Amino acid sequence: MIKVHISKNKIVITGHAKFAAYGKDIVCASASSIVITSINACLRIDKQSLTYKEEQDKLTILLTSDNKIVHLIIENMLAMLSELTLTYKKNIKIIKED
Repeated sequence: MIKVHISKNKIVITGHAKFAAYGKDIVCASASSIVITSINACLRIDKQSLTYKEEQDKLTILLTSDNKIVHLIIENMLAMLSELTLTYKKNIKIIKED
């Protein structure tokens, strides 16, 4: 299962959807596309807006700017991931932390 942990200025995405085999998993491909496109858009608008670190089955995003457009892109990313959870409840979960 993909888990998206959301806190104030940090998003940590871990795991694998296990909908299908690696390389054929449409849930992982969808989540990856959503996240990578969003990160790239933020960095094109403001190169200092965020940092990210990729590890095995883990991506950590740290928001480092108060750019309103960047925050809208991140909100949109989270909304699209939430939409994905509606169809694939067993494969992706969003966890909001205070």
